[in-house]
Amino acid sequence: MLRQINNTDIITAIFIACLLCIAISKLLFGKRFDIFSNLILTNRYIKAYIKEQHFFETFDALLFINLILNGGIFIYIIQKALSNTVLSQLLILKYAILLGSFFIVKVLIERLLASVFKIDHLINSYLFNKISYRNYLGLILLPVNAILIYYVNYSANLLYILGLSVLAIYTIILLTYYSKNLNLLKQSLFYFILYLCALEIAPYIIVYQFIAIK
Repeated sequence: MLRQINNTDIITAIFIACLLCIAISKLLFGKRFDIFSNLILTNRYIKAYIKEQHFFETFDALLFINLILNGGIFIYIIQKALSNTVLSQLLILKYAILLGSFFIVKVLIERLLASVFKIDHLINSYLFNKISYRNYLGLILLPVNAILIYYVNYSANLLYILGLSVLAIYTIILLTYYSKNLNLLKQSLFYFILYLCALEIAPYIIVYQFIAIK
């Protein structure tokens, strides 16, 4: 059932920007994008490109922009549903910038601690997997956000279900990685546990508490 749309000019422009990022990544990296698009079905992409990873890659950067913009839209949708008030669509850009800053700073700290703990070989592989799946999540969020914005008369319960589903999928992906690389993890298990507590658990607890306070 179609719902009443008041004004989605800014959101539409953001959707176009996301589509441009995806289109450019496919145009410049056609073969890589085709393999990446099947990431949820096969780990061929990970095997093919894990050894070619660099600190900055245009392919990942384009998909990262798509991710944070769609993340900003999704947060905006949740806040709008929970507050039941009219919100400025410019908040999406604010959320996107906050998300982007959070992920970038987090990766920089992760690489720093990996160097301090001398587990670079382990963390580099882990980060590549995590970043790849996170960028893939951005591709999934794009049509989900479009449906929520333009077609679905969504409720807070639906958003809770979607949010928990995303969290569950992301957790399953990480657990799958841990299980497949258990022998490698055992070599530096103590430092890896410290790493997980410091950078995979604590940051999200802090963010949750900050949001809860707000």
